[in-house]
Amino acid sequence: MNVYIAVDMEGIAGVVSWEETTGGKADYERFRRLMTAEADAAVRGAFDAGARDVLVNDAHGSMRNLVIEELEPRAELIGGSPKAASMMEGLDADIDAVVMIGFHSMAASFGVLNHTYTGSVLEYRVNGHRMGEIGMCAALAGQYGVPVAFVSGDDTTIQEARALIPGIATAQVKRYVGRYAARSLNPRRSRELIRSGVGGALLGPLPDPLRVEIPVTLRLSFTDSAGADAHNLMPGAKRLDPLTVEYTAEDYADAYRAARALMLLGGL
Repeated sequence: MNVYIAVDMEGIAGVVSWEETTGGKADYERFRRLMTAEADAAVRGAFDAGARDVLVNDAHGSMRNLVIEELEPRAELIGGSPKAASMMEGLDADIDAVVMIGFHSMAASFGVLNHTYTGSVLEYRVNGHRMGEIGMCAALAGQYGVPVAFVSGDDTTIQEARALIPGIATAQVKRYVGRYAARSLNPRRSRELIRSGVGGALLGPLPDPLRVEIPVTLRLSFTDSAGADAHNLMPGAKRLDPLTVEYTAEDYADAYRAARALMLLGGL
């Protein structure tokens, strides 16, 4: 079995502020190691389940967060940015299952540090369905026929994942108190849940891949009209209202790339 592990940071046990997730800030070094420890727990869970190869992708911010020497040595790590597939770099049809560690809920939700990819995005919709980063990434995996087997994060993240992917295994490592506040498990306990949860999830049965009907209609709504103004720089994009841009793609991979381009342009 080949296992792919995408690791974000906002959904790691104990994390409650942007300062803890941003390089150069006072608490960052401490929390990047907690992030690495949860990633390592997932890696060990995958090998416990008999994985042959485990590929880890640093999917947060600069994508230079995970401390490679603190990961189980049999795993390989993709780090750095920009990457063509960003949060899902390295994923292909040879992967048997995806694991998401430290993920968070979509923008405008009751979730700790909730957002969708960037702070400028209010809504991300695919064929009318509202999604956050779990959906963004799971749909890309689904285009390759790969299921998402496991997600960890706060309670709202878990609800979002279960609604999107029936049968997915999860580990709730903290509970929403506010956007910048949480009731969290001790990190040692979160790592235990992740390792055992990933191992159990990969032993099956696995959920069905999340498949998106084609052609794909992507709609991005920004938090202000300046974000949507940038659609003029994106060939094929159409402005629907002051905040919303629409793009039609032949498949989801194209829609995913277009969304990332629009988000980056919207941040100008």
